[in-house]
Amino acid sequence: MLRITNTRNLWWLFFATLLLTASFVVCSSLWNLTLLDGVSSPVEVRRILAGMSPEQIRAHIWITATLDVAYPLAYGGLFAGAALSGFATCGRYLALPALLAIPVDLLEGVVQVLALTDSGDLIDTKAYITPLKTALFLSGLVIALAAWMKWLIVRIGRA
Repeated sequence: MLRITNTRNLWWLFFATLLLTASFVVCSSLWNLTLLDGVSSPVEVRRILAGMSPEQIRAHIWITATLDVAYPLAYGGLFAGAALSGFATCGRYLALPALLAIPVDLLEGVVQVLALTDSGDLIDTKAYITPLKTALFLSGLVIALAAWMKWLIVRIGRA
């Protein structure tokens, strides 16, 4: 079983998160895309969709079905692993935002692929899903940063 608190695994998750983050930037630039992941307004999502070329739609589907499936697994594992390893007594509670971000982010991806393929219109749910995903992601990030700061302070204190 993969232990996300294992130092080696945390490093792998860290590098995967960085690589995937960079991949979003490169792909969105390459296809001149506004990625729907950061847009919660259904009106704005529909406007962006209406302005996409067929090539941009195909690229966005590919990005959402590949990179945006791996991304929440990477950052969610990284942030949860940092919380679990950094906070012994309450780590399992502090890992919850990062762990909950995974299925919420994946659900958002399903909504987007349905919209991009014109298979279903659940775009109105992005008004709730995207802010929830963002809040869970940012909470997980802040908790992970606090865990790393705690680790650094303890490490410096031993020196």
